[in-house]
Formats: sequence, C-alpha cells, structure tokens
Amino acid sequence: MNDTERTTTENAPEASGWDRFLRGCKELVLIVVGALIISAVIRAFVGQLFVIPSGSMENTLIPGDRVIAMKTMDFHRGDIVVFKDSAHWLGPNPRKRSIPEQIGEFIGVLPNTSSNYLIKRVIGMPGDTVKCCDPQGRMSVNGRVLDETSYLYSEGGHMVAPAAVPFEVVVPKGRIFVMGDHRDASGDSRCHLADLDPDAYRGAPAFISEADVVGPAKAILVPLNRIRVLSIPSTFQGIPDRSGSAPAKATIIPEGVGCG
Repeated sequence: MNDTERTTTENAPEASGWDRFLRGCKELVLIVVGALIISAVIRAFVGQLFVIPSGSMENTLIPGDRVIAMKTMDFHRGDIVVFKDSAHWLGPNPRKRSIPEQIGEFIGVLPNTSSNYLIKRVIGMPGDTVKCCDPQGRMSVNGRVLDETSYLYSEGGHMVAPAAVPFEVVVPKGRIFVMGDHRDASGDSRCHLADLDPDAYRGAPAFISEADVVGPAKAILVPLNRIRVLSIPSTFQGIPDRSGSAPAKATIIPEGVGCG
C-alpha cells in the first residue's frame, strides 16, 4: 500500500453511533419485511393457520388449537378439512376482525378465526351414499360400515351416537358431505338437509362445494402439548369410489330431515 492509500485510509472518518444505529434499523426493517413477504407467500400458496373456536370437533380438536391447512395437498374421504362458509352455516353476519387483525391474518402473524371458515371431517365425497344408521347404530358409506370409535367424542366411557336422526343421502357432483367429531355439538351437513336455497333446491346448502375447501388440516401446531399429526382413520380405507356416477342434484331421504 502506498503513502496516498495509507493517508486516505487513516484519515477516513469513523461512522458515528447515530449512523450505525440507522444502518442497523434499515437492516432490521429489510429482514422483517422479507420475513413477512415469505410468510404471506406461504400462506397464499402452501399452508394456512386456523384457530379452533368451538367444541364441534372434540376430542380430536379442542378450542384454542391451531391447525395448519395444506393448500398444496388434495383431500380425501376421512380427512379433516377447512372450508369457506359460502353456505352461511354461521349466519348472515359473522363477527369480523378489526383492520389490524385482518392484516395480521393476511401476512400470517395471526391465525384465521372461523368468522368465514369452518372445519369438519369429510364423510362423503361426490357420488357417495352416506347412510345412518344400521341396526347397531353405525354409519355407512357406499355400503361399507364405518368404525368411528377412534374419533367420535367420548366422555366418561360414553361415546356420542353417529347421528340422532336416521338419514340417507347421495352426495352430488362437485360437493362433499361433512360432519363434526362431536356430533352432539356440531351443526354440520346433517343439520342443513332441510335448508332452503332460492338458487338451487331444498337441502343444497348441506353439501359443501369442493371449490370452497382451503385444504386438509394435517397437524396441530399450537399449543406445544397438543402437537400431533392428523391422519385419515383406517376405517375409510377401501371404500368404493362412486365419483363417476355423482348426480347433479343430491338425493335426500327423508326429505326435510334434520340433525335432531
């Protein structure tokens, strides 16, 4: 290094504490903005957090659980799915979050509430015949009896009944039939089989559009003592696929049936 270079280096003023502070703030802002962008991209295309607000899925999911719905995965019969409440099961005016809360949801800092979404288990796919109950009080799908003991709500050794009122439905094309694991506390598809729809037919709101499904809930992430993977119960394996014969309009027997 020559004398000129040495003089330039030695005479260069050191950055003041204020300048270093400003540089540090800029770097922190860039890191935070980058993290929020990544979070928003993940939320939009990969997975989304949802908070469980009620006991309709107990004991599989309990109020306060945070689950992740995977947008990149297909869902199947037996999966727990998050879906948009386009059929207005929650009523016409669900509670809306404040603007800061909505921003928090959008960037993924806050999990979604159920103000516009619901979470239930898929019992019937398009074309499926879902029926309850046989002489032993069990549900069936396409003639295959379901053993629901692994997920139906149970307390004190007593398990809730699969359904309080007998029914039989054939799920229409592009729709699914969903039920909560705590059948006594779940306003699910059974409870909307008599709903009126001015643009369709009586009972149409009971069947959720596949397009409204965000994705299958594959894990509980929070709280830490509740972390677990959510898998499809083995009883749904081997049920015949009837999607090729799915009707345009659902069959509901008896007409006007409810959930009790």
